[in-house]
Amino acid sequence: MTDVQTNGNRLDKTVPNPEILLYTRIKKSPYFYGSRRHGVAMYSVYNHHYHPRHYGDPVEEYWRLLEGVTLWDVGGAERQVEITGPDAFEFTNMLTPRNLHKCNVGQCKYAFITDENGGIINDPVLLRLDENHFWLSLADSDVLLWAKALAYNSKFDVEIREPDVGPMQIQGPRSREVMTDLFGEGILEVPYYYMVHRDLDGMELVISRTGYSGELGYELYLKNASRDGLKLWDAVMEAGRPYDLAPIGPCHIRRIEGGILAHGCDMTIEENPYEVGYGYKWMVELEQDQDFIGKEALRKVAEEGVTRKLVGVEIGGSKLGSYNDGSMIDFFPVLAAGERIGKVTSACYSPRLDKNIGFAMLPVEYGATGVEVEVVRPGETVPATVADRLFFKPEHAEQVLSAAGSRNV
Repeated sequence: MTDVQTNGNRLDKTVPNPEILLYTRIKKSPYFYGSRRHGVAMYSVYNHHYHPRHYGDPVEEYWRLLEGVTLWDVGGAERQVEITGPDAFEFTNMLTPRNLHKCNVGQCKYAFITDENGGIINDPVLLRLDENHFWLSLADSDVLLWAKALAYNSKFDVEIREPDVGPMQIQGPRSREVMTDLFGEGILEVPYYYMVHRDLDGMELVISRTGYSGELGYELYLKNASRDGLKLWDAVMEAGRPYDLAPIGPCHIRRIEGGILAHGCDMTIEENPYEVGYGYKWMVELEQDQDFIGKEALRKVAEEGVTRKLVGVEIGGSKLGSYNDGSMIDFFPVLAAGERIGKVTSACYSPRLDKNIGFAMLPVEYGATGVEVEVVRPGETVPATVADRLFFKPEHAEQVLSAAGSRNV
């Protein structure tokens, strides 16, 4: 605890890094006790679960992701909403502006769930397991309750529940070797944003070529996760031993470099797909025959245009840190001619690029690459420049396309 003198001679007893209580109301992922053995240093609460953010040094984890192979406990953070029943296709297609007639069985899609005003409730990876069987692999929000409420007293014959499924991510260039040792050479034939069913020592898995890293990676969705979670964790750790696999938290440095957005920061229910750059002819498919929630509101936005948009920004001043280390304190205001015009929504220091990078929501007249603005950081105001939102594109881009950057997802 730090005592700081303040006005009125009172002491500010702010604890810089308060502890978080291990408590039954906050849920634990099926891999919680496995990941904890490796020294989780910081948790957040995401989708009502403890979520490992890093294991001591987020920058070291960043380099591990870029150069080797990493394991992520996202078994609670990426909760699944399962939609089944005779009308599951029609109902799920109503939830999202994407046209699911273009999503085959065995395919995944990056999708928005929108409200009646076109606001982004969530941006899950949607998995189509069968003609009328879907999983929504969520970001942080209660889509389960939203979907159940929409289905209640509706015309749709659907069942909506949270299945006993726990995903983990294996990410990094050497994920290829780990996955091959676990599942054989055939796993390398799975196309980007497709999935397959596999069995591993009696454990049932759905495996997708997806991830939140901007690197080559896979997500392993374990069925009966409450029973087999630690068994799978130990099996993956053992298979990864020859390749120096290490558990890490989701790497915000790499996702910002790759232009990957975070729901709750870079987009919320207050923003629509056009404002964050994913509306036109990709994430919002207005030409489809079926209605979807927010269709008319989004049609109006498409016709009238937006007044603000999410842009990349390079930020001056000292090194910001990794984002996971608390260096991103709330949101940084953005100024032009001394007046506040917007805010930075995510930011970090990129060791590879040797600069502070991030995203900012700005009026469209300030959104062109090269526009100079200012950013208010704690204790200082620094120069900043609007930039392309995709800060780094690897040469091996076919293998590492992010959900935010590929129209094939």
